Amino acid sequence: MHGADHKKELNRLKRIEGQVRGVSNMIERHDYCIDILNQIRAIRSSLQSLEASILEKHVGHCVKAAFNPDADPKKTEEKIDEILTLFKKMK
Repeated sequence: MHGADHKKELNRLKRIEGQVRGVSNMIERHDYCIDILNQIRAIRSSLQSLEASILEKHVGHCVKAAFNPDADPKKTEEKIDEILTLFKKMK
């Protein structure tokens, strides 16, 4: 298996998919715009939480393994670069 187990994250993602379908239905029904915007904000919050959970697992599993004393120094450097690139994109 490559990387951490993401069973909980997959369940969260399925809930987010349901939220997105719900917003689509709201738009089709011409629901009140503020209600739609509130649901979109909830989806955004759910995605940010999912992102944080996956990042936490990545650091706790993949990055941690790269800092093992027996790890290939090139792999360690790659993980550092990965994390730095990710943080630059997370503005």
